Amino acid sequence: METRGLGRTDLEISVLSIGGLYTSSLAGGIAETQRIVRQALELGVNAIDTAPAYADSEKTVGEAIAGVDSPLIVTTKLGGRPQPFNPQDRQGLRHSIDESLRLLQRDHIDILMVHEPDRPGQYPWWTSYDPLAGPVLELMDELKAAGKIRYTGLAGTTVTELTSLIASDRFDVVLTAFNYNVLFREAAESVIPAAIQHDMGIVLGSAFGQGFLTRRADDEVRVQPPWLSAARRQQLLAYYELLDQAGMPAFEMCLRFVLSHPAVSTIPIGCKTAEHLEASVAAAAKGPLTDDIMKRIDQIAAMVPYRPWEEPMILPFGKNYFGPGIANMGAAVQVGKLKLESD
Repeated sequence: METRGLGRTDLEISVLSIGGLYTSSLAGGIAETQRIVRQALELGVNAIDTAPAYADSEKTVGEAIAGVDSPLIVTTKLGGRPQPFNPQDRQGLRHSIDESLRLLQRDHIDILMVHEPDRPGQYPWWTSYDPLAGPVLELMDELKAAGKIRYTGLAGTTVTELTSLIASDRFDVVLTAFNYNVLFREAAESVIPAAIQHDMGIVLGSAFGQGFLTRRADDEVRVQPPWLSAARRQQLLAYYELLDQAGMPAFEMCLRFVLSHPAVSTIPIGCKTAEHLEASVAAAAKGPLTDDIMKRIDQIAAMVPYRPWEEPMILPFGKNYFGPGIANMGAAVQVGKLKLESD
């Protein structure tokens, strides 16, 4: 598998890595995670990302990688532990790192990221923005000096504030999610250029939009649930049409689109099974998308340059809302249509 430099670190990271949300009891637990890790290493995947917020992922990953001799880049995060969580409590933050090391069964963490440093109202990490200050920065400096962590990072989802944090030049890596994929391009305007300017490694999360980009919802989109804007509806229908014309699985188009950006270092794949990982590796091996498909994707993305303010961060296709639910709305409309035609 292709590897890319991770910004100003000395790490060479595989273009695909293992996302830790489902390497936990949320999916196949320790046994399946062991299968995923073994298969990943055989396929050239050399990195795994986890976090205290991902259920019991740290413990599951720790059990799965115990005794693994192959080099493996392990990333985890600060945030949400211990409860009640106080990001201004340096002792509590230190306890969380000690717990991560214990659960992961490692003597150091390759990359320690500040989790949700930017989402408004999530965690008050900072005591000052200019210059950037907060107990977490002091602790990370201390841990680096002690060899407990090698590099530091940010793991966020916004654009404006995340760009400001990148500009502080206090971090080595940025994981940016929900803002750069086949349809969303907000990160391309400032987050990615700022990371390049500061020679930060770029980890691109949610290339699949947490599934809404890879699980087609043609009927539901045509009905247009109440949370879906008209512009997004037309964009999704154009995207589905392109998938049909290209004869390409959605997950392949999503992966190859993101990998076409040379500044992206790695894409964490939230695989629930080893087979999911194998399919992603096979898709990534096909390389960047052709120029004509890239041009059409760019045209489709430009149909909705900025997300409607009321749009959910993860488009909730198949979820139940308002009684019978939007998942059943298409069926309800069809039943109503048949009833009218039979009257």
